[in-house]
Amino acid sequence: MAITTQPSKPLKIYDFEKSGHAHRVRLMASLLNLPYASIPVDLLAGEQRTPAYLKLNPFGAVPVLDDDGVIVWDSTAILVYLAKKYGNETWLPEDPQGAALVQRFLSIASGEVFRGPCAARLITVFNAPLDHETSKAVAYKLFDILDAHLDDRDFLAADHPTIADVACYSYIAHAPEGDVSLEKYDHIRHWLKRIEALPGFIAMPETRICLAT
Repeated sequence: MAITTQPSKPLKIYDFEKSGHAHRVRLMASLLNLPYASIPVDLLAGEQRTPAYLKLNPFGAVPVLDDDGVIVWDSTAILVYLAKKYGNETWLPEDPQGAALVQRFLSIASGEVFRGPCAARLITVFNAPLDHETSKAVAYKLFDILDAHLDDRDFLAADHPTIADVACYSYIAHAPEGDVSLEKYDHIRHWLKRIEALPGFIAMPETRICLAT
């Protein structure tokens, strides 16, 4: 999956290493072999709420991409940007059906993945004031659907990896950190291994530390 262009300067990724949203962007940049600099944002200290950061993203969230002055925020929007500018059609198809299939999973990444495995992990790792049982129920319903979907295919939206896979990977791979088991989901676990075998794959740091007291 050769890229068509390279950035004139290394990309800047405003980052929090244990954020799955930020990992999506680092992973995509690495899969495309794009040079980038990671700029840590201390979410636990509230750096994302400072006036300087809010100029980059008014919602005060990571990640933010700075491509030589072009600012893009929202992790799935950044995936689209990188695929369109530095990737090729395999990552984000141009045909209407292929594009729609990818978009479906970008929506799932921002919906069920966020409300399920992401939220469950926010509770156990960062002590977020959310309902853990509800988050786990959303995650398991999602995993039931995805495992069936992956029964006869290797990737989510095509016969090759797309940004749909990148968008969904991080929080599903780290679901056990939110006390959401992947044990019975053989097809999902095989899909995760296929993503991890891609040239340029980089992992998100694991954490088992619960900040709750």
